[in-house]
Amino acid sequence: MEGTDATVEERHRAVLGRRHTLWLTGSGLSLIAVCYGMARFAYGLFVPDFRAEFALGAGTAGVIASGSYVSYCVAIIAATALTPRFGGRAVAVAAGVIATVGVVTVAVAPTAVVLAAGVLVAGSSTGVASPPLAHAVAHTVREQLRDRTQAVINAGTGVGVAVAGPIALLTHEQWRAAWVVFAIICALATLWAALAVPPGQTGRSVRPAAGRSRPTLAVGSGSLITAAALLGIASSAVWTFGRDVLVTSGGMSGSSSSVAWILLGTFGVLGAAAGDLGRRFGIGNSWTATVLVMGAATALLGVLPGNLGTALLAAAAFGASYIAASGFLLIWGTEIYPDAPATGVGLAFLVLALGQAAGAPLVGALSERGSPLVAFLAAAAVAVLGAVVRPRGHRTS
Repeated sequence: MEGTDATVEERHRAVLGRRHTLWLTGSGLSLIAVCYGMARFAYGLFVPDFRAEFALGAGTAGVIASGSYVSYCVAIIAATALTPRFGGRAVAVAAGVIATVGVVTVAVAPTAVVLAAGVLVAGSSTGVASPPLAHAVAHTVREQLRDRTQAVINAGTGVGVAVAGPIALLTHEQWRAAWVVFAIICALATLWAALAVPPGQTGRSVRPAAGRSRPTLAVGSGSLITAAALLGIASSAVWTFGRDVLVTSGGMSGSSSSVAWILLGTFGVLGAAAGDLGRRFGIGNSWTATVLVMGAATALLGVLPGNLGTALLAAAAFGASYIAASGFLLIWGTEIYPDAPATGVGLAFLVLALGQAAGAPLVGALSERGSPLVAFLAAAAVAVLGAVVRPRGHRTS
């Protein structure tokens, strides 16, 4: 019976050839790059500029970042539900359109309120982007290539961050010009998604085997939820205040801190190896190692924010480890929910964002009432807790 079910499922898949798989991978990576690397995480790159332009305190900056994560959570719930109904292409294109609108709003924001609204809309695009891409890969890419393809697409975050950094450097203090450029790139990535992402299954989803009902939470979901939440809290310090702490606490110049951000994104591309690492060493071992590295990098930025060499090393290590860890969460989710990959990815990234939504204002409050050092060390401690969580269920362990 198991063999029959597998055969039926494979008939429902329109498996892509190598060339079309590469086309989908490139498009997915680009969409993730603009939604995560620009529409969402570029906020952290420009926090020093936003604080100067709109007279924002660290706490307020953290609350705005938190709003972006909350909007992400709402969006990923909607995208997870809508993807099986409307297919990967429609929802992926919607993600690109939302990112473009949000980025344009930030670029023209006359007040802090409008800025916050733009950040909220832009941040929601990331929640819309991940489920349809995971859905498209799961239903069109050959099984032996799926984990690698998912991880490469997920590494688009690093590409987006790496591209955003040079744009920030070239535009100098003209941050609005940088966001206009981001908007143009978002529009181009949206067009590519419209051309490359397959429509996918619509109006139905693959049924579970006869006689089995799908539980609300699959076996292994508890550890996935815990790991994602702790990763979100721990990573919020660097994503929201990483560049700010280099400038305000470390006395680093805008150009030097931007270079650190570029390295963070560039080395984040190494997270594309998550799929291969997971297959070789197991998701559990790989997860523990990468999250511990991320925690060490966070602590290092808090302890020595004024040392350029240390800051560059820490930023590179954080980028590589965070993207890899989020890639492991993605694969972990698809394996726990093999019949509904969008649901698995949606759950993992929803909880990840909830952790970041809670972490950003907490880090901001700790920085104001204590010091950035205390805040970053606290985030590093949460990373250590997250590293001990082990995947359970399916073939993740």
